[in-house]
Amino acid sequence: MSRVNIGTKPYITPMPVLMISSYDEKEKPCAMLAVWGGISNEKEITITVASQRHTLKGILARGSFVVSMADVENEKACDYLGITTGNKVEDKFEKSGLHTTKSEFVDAPIIDELPFAVECRVKSYDEKNWRLVGEIVNVSLDERILGEDGKVSFQKFHPIAYDWMNKMYLSMGDRVGDAYRDGLTLREKN
Repeated sequence: MSRVNIGTKPYITPMPVLMISSYDEKEKPCAMLAVWGGISNEKEITITVASQRHTLKGILARGSFVVSMADVENEKACDYLGITTGNKVEDKFEKSGLHTTKSEFVDAPIIDELPFAVECRVKSYDEKNWRLVGEIVNVSLDERILGEDGKVSFQKFHPIAYDWMNKMYLSMGDRVGDAYRDGLTLREKN
């Protein structure tokens, strides 16, 4: 097998497509797309958010935000929110066609069309490294993505991931195995 070295790059691929929402200074919902983020411990999420982002201003002012998983059904609206700055387009959220409901747990909006939402309180923001850390307060799931067992069904929920190298979104969801079980066959051989 031959490998190619490409140098120091920010490539872990694919990456989750996270939609971060808050309220701005005019009490209007605002949202942005982020791909550099994930769970950093069992009750915490860490996301890279540039200090000049319009949505970040609302997050820091209110001390809370919601992280939703972008999905296939809303890919265009989510991409629009990612490529359009609220610093220049005042009504970008309205133009996306998405709607919100105020979270019961934090002072931030849940995007109605995105069925998987993680509601957070700000723990810290490092302006130098653009690192936003949130305490997970609640996870809100739309019933339409749940299977009969009450768990998220990837036959009903179609999250997207971002391929950083090729600049494209990918649909996720095909089952390829059983976690914490498939490797047992190798363990039993030893």
